[in-house]
Formats: sequence, structure tokens, C-alpha cells
Amino acid sequence: MSATTDHVPAAGSVTMFTTSWCGYCRNLKRQMDASGVTYSEVNIEDVPGTAEFVASVNGGNQTVPTLLFADGTTATNPSLAEVKSRL
Repeated sequence: MSATTDHVPAAGSVTMFTTSWCGYCRNLKRQMDASGVTYSEVNIEDVPGTAEFVASVNGGNQTVPTLLFADGTTATNPSLAEVKSRL
């Protein structure tokens, strides 16, 4: 199994790859919580293989937040409006 297949969310939800120190992650989580967007959070510093997955979809950079959608697509540091439109 890979980080991708291990963390693909159910339809209508997203997986958010984060770090504990990321302000952009905290901001997006707060907005998603307030809007009722369902997500699971994966800290790339704690879960083996996930930092490599994030780097693979971000040109080699471990940029967070990176969101993984049920259709297998990703978005890096998206706005709440983009997240909602893709759900």
C-alpha cells in the first residue's frame, strides 16, 4: 500500500496532509470546521511515507496543506471555496 491508497478519503470528504507548525494548515482546518467540511488530517512528520507522497505531487516540495480528494486528485494550499467546489 502507498500513502495515496492508504489515505484516499470517502466521497464528500478530503484527506489533509499537514504539519504541526503550519499556520496555513491551521487556518484551512478552522475554515473547514466552520463550514462543516469533513476531512481527516495526516501529519506528514508522524506518518511514514506521507512526506514523500506530498513531495511527489508538489514538484519535490513537502508543501502543506496538501489535500487529497476521493477521485485521487490533489490541491496544494487551496482556498475553502476551491475545496467546497471540488467536493
